Amino acid sequence: MDHNKTVLGIDIGGTNTVFGLVTESGEIVQKDKIKTNSSDNVDLFFERLFQKLNDLFDRYEVLGIGIGAPNANYYKTTIEYPPNLCWDYVDVKAHIRKYTELPCALTNDANAAALGEMLFGAAKGMKNFIEITLGTGLGSGIVVDGKLVYGHDGFAGEIGHVIVKENGRECGCGRKGCLETYASASGIRRTVAELIGSTITKSKLREMDFNKVSAEMIYQAAVDGDELANKAFQITGEILGKTLSNSMAYLSPEAIILFGGLANAGDLIFDPVKSYMEENMLNIFKNKVKVLPSGLPESDTAVLGSAALIWEELKMQNAEEVK
Repeated sequence: MDHNKTVLGIDIGGTNTVFGLVTESGEIVQKDKIKTNSSDNVDLFFERLFQKLNDLFDRYEVLGIGIGAPNANYYKTTIEYPPNLCWDYVDVKAHIRKYTELPCALTNDANAAALGEMLFGAAKGMKNFIEITLGTGLGSGIVVDGKLVYGHDGFAGEIGHVIVKENGRECGCGRKGCLETYASASGIRRTVAELIGSTITKSKLREMDFNKVSAEMIYQAAVDGDELANKAFQITGEILGKTLSNSMAYLSPEAIILFGGLANAGDLIFDPVKSYMEENMLNIFKNKVKVLPSGLPESDTAVLGSAALIWEELKMQNAEEVK
């Protein structure tokens, strides 16, 4: 047996569930995945998962289990009506207890990413920052005084569902005008579609089957000098930057950290976000807030984030025992 102490980080996604053993320094010593198959009974999912995990438990000293999942409730250790899974309400802790008594903790994937950033990434040493995940949607994790903000019900910190345009674009949450409908991979596609329909700006994107146009293709067009694609990034950065400027007034973070597919566009997204955030924030906050790229490897962020969650829980438990 390898006696190197580790925790297990698990990320439950709509397609795959990824898991890995992570040391306190952030080294992933083992990593694997299974198909989530959320259309199956949730009992079967956990049975398949622990068939894989039991081999790791036999070979490594595992101190606890951290889990990241959509619509995860930290307080109740439940997944509640997730948008990309076919389950309604899952008592995750009860399922885990069928297989192990190890300490476990659960949060949503964006919160997990923020904790991973604080322990292993760009927010190392910071106690006040906001992590923004720019994927298909927009997730966020808010850290204040070194602790994640959960609110009274466990669901605080959903910046992606701040309404930025009255009666704006329809959102998957059922409301209109949410930030993630504008500042996300799907949001920038919708912006390009609107620009194609409302302008005569020449663009190679007009010649493509729009159903096949991805955020990455929009990025490549912008890099190649496509005016319409560049305009789409400018609009996206403006809306995100203005929204984040409001966050300064009630959080005063040291940094905003952008992570995910759209953040990989680099200056195309970072420059307008910084510019519009600075332009629209209160004077007392100007030139104090850094906008940074994630310091985590994108392929490992989910595992590192969920592992960071349980490492933090174990530290808090140890501190309580010392008292």
